[in-house]
Amino acid sequence: MQNIHSPLQAQLVQWLVAPGATVAAGDVLVILEAMKMEHEIRAQQAGCVGELFFQAGEAVAEGELLGVLMPVTDAAAQPKASAPTSKTPPPLDKRSDLQKLQTRLAFTHDAARPEAVAKRHAQGLRTARESIAALCDPDSFVEYGALAVAAQSRRRSADDLMRNTPADGMVTGIGCVNGQRVVVMAYDFTVLAGTQGMRNHQKTDRMLGVALHNKLPVVLFAEGGGGRPGDVDVAIVAGLNLATFASFARLNGRVPVLGVVAGRCFAGNAALLGCCDVIIATKGCNIGMGGPAMVEGGGLGAFKPAQIGPSEVQHGNGVIDVLVDDEVQAVWAARHYLSFFQGTPAQWQAPPAEALRHVVPENRLRVYDTRSAMQGIADEGSLLHLRTGFGVGIHTALARIAGRPVGLMANNPLHLGGAIDADAADKAARFMQLCNAHGLPIVSLVDTPGFMVGPDTEAAAQVRHVSRMFVAAAHLRVPLLSVVLRKGYGLGAMAMTGGGFHETLATVAWPTGEFGGMGLEGAVRLGYRKELEALPEGPEREALFEQLLAQQYDNGSAINMATTLEIDAVIDPAETRNWLVAGLASGQTRPFDGTLAIDTW
Repeated sequence: MQNIHSPLQAQLVQWLVAPGATVAAGDVLVILEAMKMEHEIRAQQAGCVGELFFQAGEAVAEGELLGVLMPVTDAAAQPKASAPTSKTPPPLDKRSDLQKLQTRLAFTHDAARPEAVAKRHAQGLRTARESIAALCDPDSFVEYGALAVAAQSRRRSADDLMRNTPADGMVTGIGCVNGQRVVVMAYDFTVLAGTQGMRNHQKTDRMLGVALHNKLPVVLFAEGGGGRPGDVDVAIVAGLNLATFASFARLNGRVPVLGVVAGRCFAGNAALLGCCDVIIATKGCNIGMGGPAMVEGGGLGAFKPAQIGPSEVQHGNGVIDVLVDDEVQAVWAARHYLSFFQGTPAQWQAPPAEALRHVVPENRLRVYDTRSAMQGIADEGSLLHLRTGFGVGIHTALARIAGRPVGLMANNPLHLGGAIDADAADKAARFMQLCNAHGLPIVSLVDTPGFMVGPDTEAAAQVRHVSRMFVAAAHLRVPLLSVVLRKGYGLGAMAMTGGGFHETLATVAWPTGEFGGMGLEGAVRLGYRKELEALPEGPEREALFEQLLAQQYDNGSAINMATTLEIDAVIDPAETRNWLVAGLASGQTRPFDGTLAIDTW
């Protein structure tokens, strides 16, 4: 026999069985109510309902006996009764609350707006959800804030908002990229032109907090038109007290932040994009701090969107780091970029080591492409060049060496003979900051006659720009390894090696290396001016010049530099990767101290 006791102080709401009824184990016998919540008491075994001691509406104390349930074997003496009135719960897919949710969620999917999707596809572009699906590993994306709609209920019906402003124009959530969690936020241009509504600001702030607290990388698909004036549900005047921009900027140096753009990105959307560590953009995009309406409203003339910040302009001036043909390539580049902050893969392929022996021509006056050296040092398929349209005097790229993520930078002898101008210095300094903030060791390939000089150069604030390289290097917490490929002259070579040849973890040179406090031709003309001017112009003076120059080259050879311990070694170019692998294994990255930052420029 089972005694039916009350598990808590409550009011008896309803008996679902009557005396004499037979019940199965698990059937609900009685419902109690306490603190506005209903509690079910179920049969612990099959049996026949005996005497019941309380009626509906009566109060019962905790532990009080409510009734008895006799075993089925004793039930023959009991009067027969109808089956219990308890009902089997309906299947979950038939529940009204679940059906209501599923109906509501259906309006957030692209399939609910075929006309908008068709228009988007006609422009050769993906929807926000398609971009996220392409970026994230299959079935890994978990959406936050899907049920939001635009804050415009005072001017539009609930049905209109549900159908036409899904997610308030921004899809946010967490997904996996290459198997690791990433916060993803995508403005939806098919919803109110991807503008920044009040609720999608709230969603953004929520996701930025999650990213910062959990140290998750952030990917922002930034296409859109900036602030939205039509949200009338919130009592605001200018809306300049938003936290979004400060919250986004607060991620700087703490987690990788990547911006991706296809189409038009103006105003507030562009401001967030500009805070990103790296910007990947398609050739058909436009990026500007003001769209056509804002430009015209400022009395600056009437322009079409395509005239404002086209990709060729923004790539050439350094805004765009990686320029690609389309969104397919953009997402591939995004996955590639994020991989450098996701550890070391188990497998990698080294390029042919001997090819490095042929990178630098035997003729010391012949130019060459240092990107071939970068290619020969990096694991095959790992190079990702950054900011290729800007500061072309220095190449910068992320890569892997024996699987380990690193930053690579190299002087470019094809531009100004490798001399470092203001743009190249800015590019290199910011690249060092990027690697430093996210713990990537830096490999510097040196071939420079020094900093660029001359009246025109100084008019471009050269003194301040090039000195950024020294300051950035002085704050490195990651190992820096340098390889001098050919010219290592003056302050420019020192800037490429962290401020001096002994500021690195290792500074080595190829046999083609040549060194001096300044360009050797200039050093001879300055240092031996009296001797040269003592001879008449012509073959005799020229012969003396060549003799003195040859002495300088011999004195400044890589072997002599290693002999005097000004560099650590001269190596066979084919051994470069082995040197770097050993160095990377030896170097230590100091802990993050909370003060690191990456310039937006």
